Amino acid sequence: MAARNKARKRAFQILFEAEQRGASPTTVMADWIRLARTDERQPPVTDYTRQLVEGYTGHAARIDELLSGYSVGWTLDRMPVVDRNVLRLGTYELLWEDDVPDAVVLDEAVQLAKEFSTDESPSFVNGLLGRLMELKPTLER
Repeated sequence: MAARNKARKRAFQILFEAEQRGASPTTVMADWIRLARTDERQPPVTDYTRQLVEGYTGHAARIDELLSGYSVGWTLDRMPVVDRNVLRLGTYELLWEDDVPDAVVLDEAVQLAKEFSTDESPSFVNGLLGRLMELKPTLER
């Protein structure tokens, strides 16, 4: 399971970097893959990282729509960039990666928020993803 944890972290970092650069996540991921071939310090992009980044990219509009619709008092633009990308990744995994237990998705997203964001972020991420988890059977993917 540690491999998937690392893959999630790398996928989050790719999404974060893409937003900071104003580039697509797939472009940033391709840059990471090229760099990993020549720089041993660059972490590899695993198949699961690729699956998460490509999966998010394919559903980005719907994910942002869901996050906007269910976050109370927070627009996507107002959310800290770290939280926004943790939530995007978590929402993708929660709704489209059926082989990952929902509790694992929430726990991993909260851990990313703890590691990379503010003290308030883990509870915000947990609350919003928890709400989406409750509504999952009724949400149109």
